[in-house]
Amino acid sequence: MKILQTVAEWRQLRADYHAAGKNISVVPTMGALHAGHISLLEAARRDGDLVVATLFVNPTQFDESTDFDNYPRTDEADREKMTLAGVDVLFMPSVAEMYPGGTDYTVQENDLSRERCGAHRPGHFTGVLTVVMKLLQMIGADRAYFGEKDYQQLQLIRGMAKAFFLETEIVSCPTVREPDGLAMSSRNVRLSAEERALAPSFSSILKSAPDANTAEQQLRDAGFTVDYIEDKTDRRFGAVRLGSTRLIDNVTR
Repeated sequence: MKILQTVAEWRQLRADYHAAGKNISVVPTMGALHAGHISLLEAARRDGDLVVATLFVNPTQFDESTDFDNYPRTDEADREKMTLAGVDVLFMPSVAEMYPGGTDYTVQENDLSRERCGAHRPGHFTGVLTVVMKLLQMIGADRAYFGEKDYQQLQLIRGMAKAFFLETEIVSCPTVREPDGLAMSSRNVRLSAEERALAPSFSSILKSAPDANTAEQQLRDAGFTVDYIEDKTDRRFGAVRLGSTRLIDNVTR
């Protein structure tokens, strides 16, 4: 697996692959890889001649500085997992490489990004869309892979790709869950033993409650702090907190 840190390095390598007629798949990540990430890498491996993974903890999408500071960094373990998953190129840019000249230019969506997680995390989706736009422009892949756990994010990225005529196809992959039903997330490692024991009730209640209001009350009664529960189209969306850890999930209805 080649490890690159600059756009110039990647573009030089990409030209060689394009000349050879290779197609490229990319999986953007912030590291702290788990089986959900691996499923995306495996899907990219099945579909592409060349698999690129990116690893960048994006500071602009954290609405709380402490959340950014506490985000797990496991670079060495991540590199090992990517190698085993068949990644060909790992792109690990610095903040200076990703944001030359600072953060004056951003990508902002004015509708869906203000609902649900956007309402509770001001500026979060502007940070997400901006960094994903940068990565898609930098990598120039044929396909990019994202998980359905972050369904609102997935919808926004798809909308951005369509609005800006990006040639990269946005591919969605199913949520990967622990055996007890908890959606896999890099944040799960921050749960205490007691919180981890309670966490699977989140997805269970989302699935079983007859309506959003009932689900919200049941979650509060169980000990969760609820940001929102919302039924929309064929899905139920939720965001809750256990201690300092925020969990999100969605299930089909």
